[in-house]
Amino acid sequence: QVQLVESGGGLVQAGGSLILSCATSGVDFRLNAVGWYRQAPGKQREYVAHIRSGGATRYADSVKGRCTISRDNAKNTVYLQMNSLKPEDTAVYYCAATFTSRPDYWGQGAQVTVSS
Repeated sequence: QVQLVESGGGLVQAGGSLILSCATSGVDFRLNAVGWYRQAPGKQREYVAHIRSGGATRYADSVKGRCTISRDNAKNTVYLQMNSLKPEDTAVYYCAATFTSRPDYWGQGAQVTVSS
């Protein structure tokens, strides 16, 4: 059974940095990608970044240049390094595993709050 567990969220001042981790289990060679999404209060969930099984990465324009997605295959963990954080980055951040064309499994989410 596929499981995703996020960690590393918290409160940070604007301009600060944070690293989110997504520990995965139960994934196999059919995994297409692991991505990060976020949902701010009163808004729809939006795409942040993803990393494909082959290593290719992609970012939303809103975080490009400020975020880096990476993975440690030995630890089955995907990371999201976030720098130069802004109050508008405040949201619950979710990681998701994609086996098909859209996310199939989701983590429980990690709260990130950026104070001004």
